[in-house]
Amino acid sequence: MVTCGEKLVQLLEGYGVDTVFGIPGNHTVELYRGLAGSGLRHVSPRHEQGAGFMADGYARATGRPGVCFLISGPGLTNALTPMMQALADSVPMLVISAVAARHQLGMGEGHLHELPDQRALASQCSRFSHTLMRADELPKVLARAFAVFDSERPGPVHIEIPLDVITSDASHLEVEPWPSVAPPGPAMAALHEAAAMLSAASKPVMIVGGGAAGAADEVLQVAEHLDMPVVNTVNAKGTLPAGHALAVGSSPSIGAVRQILLESDLVLALGTEFGETDFDMLFAGDLVLSCPLIRVDIDARQLCRNQRPTLAIHADSGECLRQLLPLLGSTVTHDGQARVRAVKAALPAEVHYHSQFQDFFELLQATLPELVLVGDSTLPTYYAVWQYEASAPRRYFHSATGGGTLGYAIPAALGAKLALPDSPVVALIGDGSAQFTFPELAAGAAAGVAVAVIIWNNAGYSEIEQGMLAACITPVGVDIAAPDFVEAASALGCAAARATTPESLRQALLDSQSRNVPTVIEVLQKDFISLPAGGWYRD
Repeated sequence: MVTCGEKLVQLLEGYGVDTVFGIPGNHTVELYRGLAGSGLRHVSPRHEQGAGFMADGYARATGRPGVCFLISGPGLTNALTPMMQALADSVPMLVISAVAARHQLGMGEGHLHELPDQRALASQCSRFSHTLMRADELPKVLARAFAVFDSERPGPVHIEIPLDVITSDASHLEVEPWPSVAPPGPAMAALHEAAAMLSAASKPVMIVGGGAAGAADEVLQVAEHLDMPVVNTVNAKGTLPAGHALAVGSSPSIGAVRQILLESDLVLALGTEFGETDFDMLFAGDLVLSCPLIRVDIDARQLCRNQRPTLAIHADSGECLRQLLPLLGSTVTHDGQARVRAVKAALPAEVHYHSQFQDFFELLQATLPELVLVGDSTLPTYYAVWQYEASAPRRYFHSATGGGTLGYAIPAALGAKLALPDSPVVALIGDGSAQFTFPELAAGAAAGVAVAVIIWNNAGYSEIEQGMLAACITPVGVDIAAPDFVEAASALGCAAARATTPESLRQALLDSQSRNVPTVIEVLQKDFISLPAGGWYRD
């Protein structure tokens, strides 16, 4: 007999899954029956929150879904925060959990890990949640999950399998995946209207969001064809390479970038929800456009949120641009490069631009070219929103936007490195948020993952403290004591160093790349930053 749990592993292999993050428990041991003889690599985090963040980092670095195996009850609830972050940022994640046997569901009889309705809980943090009532459903439900990943706005999908279904006979099920579902293409009438609007514009601007991160070639072709400046959100950093003459970079939360949008006579927005943490992170007020807006999004519902479009196109961003390009006629010149130069020249004068953080980012990139930088909700990553430019898509991401969780960067960086073993990966996390998931470094050491973890130490929750002071509240709960991070990292089997100068930081980063365990690098903010920083709440 081949059980449903074993057949699940075979089906995942058929869909190209190569890594599973999870902590086995009494309710999931049967999911593990088929793992040992499979081609799947299993990584054991130290907490299910770590499993979810590792899967998130794996997915963001590759565009492929990260996969978790979780026990019922606390295993799933521990992973809800990563699922919420992934849902907010449209990150593909497949979460497989156990649940009580079918005859026990909803009975409230006090069985181990029992929740009144586990699926309903998971459904709030997923694109859909499904209870597998028969082994025969498994191929169809997995096909639905990968259809979401391939052809819709991605996010977590949760599948729970009752204990008696996991062990049921699935020998008769085929392991061949269902055909891939192509994303939607644009309506031809809408394409012709968009082409006419773009051809008539004299100062167009393109905004690319995370939904266009897989369309870098198409973005480049259309931008160059129309001499069109390209503004990116955080999840689209690097879609147009940093340094390209049409790459505005920075962030639409910054005044100089907002100005080029206000001065344009047409905006083409691809795969962005126009959300607060991308377009109003500094709380300056909603973005107001005074020109026609063409919105392209794979999720039709997003076309009806935040910014009202003049023309709404329900389509995959890359497919839309591929079909749009032949309709645009001859190449034009709109002084796009000059407009981009003007924005970049204005950025250093922005009140929230910080020259010393710019020096810090440039040191990282010069030391480890093509690095993947994974940020947390910490002071440097707030500046990174508008000052860090990635060399390619999927080489910068963080948790400061979208869900805005803490503790993300360490496990997410581990997941990214497992996905991209030949790329340098650096986690950037504060001393407060590092304490959420610091034990996951032990999982990194066990898996032989050579990431560099920069702990930006500013003695507690400094941004929250500033917010309290700005609101005339006596700070409480923000002055937390940190452990000796170097000693703690060593105890977890990692390498560790303290960097007090740019040169010592550069050397520590270089040293981290020759090891087969994580390297923790503690950086005191006062050693690198002497100018005032933060203070968003006072402006």
